[in-house]
Amino acid sequence: MPKVEPRSSKDPSLEQRLRWPESGSKLAELPLFAPLSGPVVPLDAVPDPVFSTRMMGDGIAIEPISDSVVAPCDGIVTHLHRAGHALTLTAENGAEILVHVGIDTVHLQGRGFTAHVQEGAHVQAGDLLITFDVDKVAREVPSLQTMILVANSDDYSVAWRNAGSVDAGKSRLMTVRRRDPKDTPLIRASGEVAAARGPAGAGASEKLAEAVIAHHGGLHARPAALVTAAARRNGCDITVSFGGRTANARSVVALMGLGTKEGDRVTVHARGSSAEAALTNVIQAIQTAVAGAEAAPAAPGTALPKAIDSAADLSGAALTGASASPGLAVGRVVRLDSVDVEPPAALHDLDGEFERLAAALTTVRAEVAAAIRDANARHARQEHDMFVAHQALLDDPEIVSAAERAVGKGVSAGVAYRKAVNAECAVLSRLGNPLLAERITDLRDLERRVLLAMSGHALPEPELFAESIVVADDLALSEFTRLDKKRIVGICTARGGATSHVAILARALGVPSLVAMGPTLFSVPHGKEVLLDATAGRLDPEPTAERLATARKAMADRAARHAEALAQVTLPAITRDGHRIEVAANIATQTDAADAVRQGADGVGLLRTEVLFLDREDPPSEAEQRAAYQGVIDALEGRAAIIRTLDAGGDKPLPFLPLPKEDNPALGLRGIRSGFAQPELLDTQLRALLGVTPIAACKIMLPMVSDAEELLFVRGRVDAIAKELKLTERPSLGVMIEVPSAALLADQLARHADFLSLGTNDLTQYTLAMDRCHPGFAEKLDGLHPAVLRLIARTVEGATRHGKWVGICGALASDLEAIPLLVGLGVTELSVSAGVVAEVKARVRTLDYEACRKQTLVLMNLTSPKEIRARARALWPDT
Repeated sequence: MPKVEPRSSKDPSLEQRLRWPESGSKLAELPLFAPLSGPVVPLDAVPDPVFSTRMMGDGIAIEPISDSVVAPCDGIVTHLHRAGHALTLTAENGAEILVHVGIDTVHLQGRGFTAHVQEGAHVQAGDLLITFDVDKVAREVPSLQTMILVANSDDYSVAWRNAGSVDAGKSRLMTVRRRDPKDTPLIRASGEVAAARGPAGAGASEKLAEAVIAHHGGLHARPAALVTAAARRNGCDITVSFGGRTANARSVVALMGLGTKEGDRVTVHARGSSAEAALTNVIQAIQTAVAGAEAAPAAPGTALPKAIDSAADLSGAALTGASASPGLAVGRVVRLDSVDVEPPAALHDLDGEFERLAAALTTVRAEVAAAIRDANARHARQEHDMFVAHQALLDDPEIVSAAERAVGKGVSAGVAYRKAVNAECAVLSRLGNPLLAERITDLRDLERRVLLAMSGHALPEPELFAESIVVADDLALSEFTRLDKKRIVGICTARGGATSHVAILARALGVPSLVAMGPTLFSVPHGKEVLLDATAGRLDPEPTAERLATARKAMADRAARHAEALAQVTLPAITRDGHRIEVAANIATQTDAADAVRQGADGVGLLRTEVLFLDREDPPSEAEQRAAYQGVIDALEGRAAIIRTLDAGGDKPLPFLPLPKEDNPALGLRGIRSGFAQPELLDTQLRALLGVTPIAACKIMLPMVSDAEELLFVRGRVDAIAKELKLTERPSLGVMIEVPSAALLADQLARHADFLSLGTNDLTQYTLAMDRCHPGFAEKLDGLHPAVLRLIARTVEGATRHGKWVGICGALASDLEAIPLLVGLGVTELSVSAGVVAEVKARVRTLDYEACRKQTLVLMNLTSPKEIRARARALWPDT
């Protein structure tokens, strides 16, 4: 066995020895010799995503036919794993060469391995490092493939690698080249200059801390995009480690590839001159839950189309799937079978291939940016968020760098990009997480778009029928958004899930949709008339004439009722015995306000101001806010708007709002409490609201108030600011009743408030102690629970003592079954989605207030919301 000596204390420091070599130095390129004998295996073919996706560095693998690992170059053993299966050599030019024997060999805890060196030992190329029992190890691990990697691949590149069989200590395996610090990456994410990742320079520092993932589903697409955005704010090298894996914090796919879940503890490492700020940004992004609707259940009690028949009545040929968006539809099938876009022919010109890759990414990046701007202009919030996630995937440095490396090895740009995407898709598919697996569709969509940009071609637009039911393997976001929504009455996909981007958009548009139907879906021919009952989770490809007629009648009846209601939408909502109910709209923007007027709303019962604060590094200025609020008031054409102050915290985090991590954010700094924590933010918003004219058209509402003391504090701030502005008139000031304490203290609140408005979504979850985002509680979280009804009654009673009115701006106000009870309880304002204003008004006109009042007193004594709903349907059947 060759003799190896521990490093002497008199040896020059590693830092002194590993300086950047002069041009032409023999160390400018480092030859590596094979540490084992056997055939060479490309990293892409290694059956472990940690290695195949180069999370641990670029390099090569060997299928060993020998049992001894020898040094691939001269160097120092800077790390030897305690299990003896892996070590790292630092070569004289600074390259860190990792040799890792087998896959999952760490679990053997050293069994079958013998190390012949120690950390700190100087070795020469060919010296014996490790021996192992081939038979013993092979029986206990998935593979003996041995990886030879450049662990610091940000600073060193592989200039050449062998593709045949090699002999240990004799055959040249790779050539490693030090990257010139003056070099810059060919392709930059979103045009930004990549942060230097070499050794920390003067003034640089390193920071290390742990973070707990707060995102539902772990670091999937949206939260991973949030983390990468935070990582790019500072010129630092930032990594996130979990379960023995380390991911570049600038890479969405690498972060998703960690396979984390909510509550997992990860380690964040930042290196650079602003390491502390970078660490803070990334930890905040990891520990701040993303607000979104990916897994949010439908609100109970909402009026949805019921299944037209029982399961027993369906044709035997019916196909089943998971309901992503309920509803009923009859239409003709439009097949969007996957179109495989072939990469363009190779140019056989290295510079030309690099330029082709860069140009295609630039083109698609511009397309995605235009889609984001368009979604913003239409205030399509969910669509905007999804394209932002696409943008992050497109700019992902792991994918881009993998494609560049392949191009550098002579692979054409199209094939290189496809291979890079395939590798990342393989990572996501192996994690066993359905939420992450659905992001594969997004990656495939981007791959197709990039290849089309390279070739200069475009996919043909699908021809739609007047009533089309789109059938696809899995509908990509870009495919869905380019379809004419007016011609789509239904969607069916073989794969996908209820959390996919398209499923979310389908729900928002009210398009009946089924997902995960399986390959039998493609037995339905193009152009075939089918019956989709998404509420029941079934597609009937051979509907009888009788079933089609029944379905069409059900849809026609609903459309007729809606048309009749629209024809009378300008009329007030007055019960048959003369009791008036104001029907207002819940909105977020000036465009929403104009739509609410067209839909016949009597005003705005809830303006959610959060839209002004989202996706910003800094809060909007007073002038910006005032302009937005004034735009809403102007669009209402003399009607009033109830404007809620910023409702942040809990499930509504804001990037610029430094709220602490909370074990139970639903009970923490939410609503007005976040305003108390950031008083300058609250004062700025109050000043903006007090600047609106006419002031009488603006009513201010405070979220999550729990007692009168909080209300009085804000009223004091309103008075003080009004005095500063020399205002003689004050806007109305109201309180949202969202927590049981506020309902129980309604009489105290009403003494100082001008009105009360019930937020029944939160009031229900806090009353029943059930998370309203928990899918397991969806059926039980019903606002018609007798406990909730009693709190509503208590609120109205308390407000009436002081002559104040009570409204409802939660989902219960849009529930047609609930309206008779709400009217009977004495609620005088219902604030609903603009699209249902007409139906709610029509529903009120069918009621008798006194009858509602008497029956509601009886119904409140029932024991469950199911009983209450059943009795309500019997008493007031016209829904």
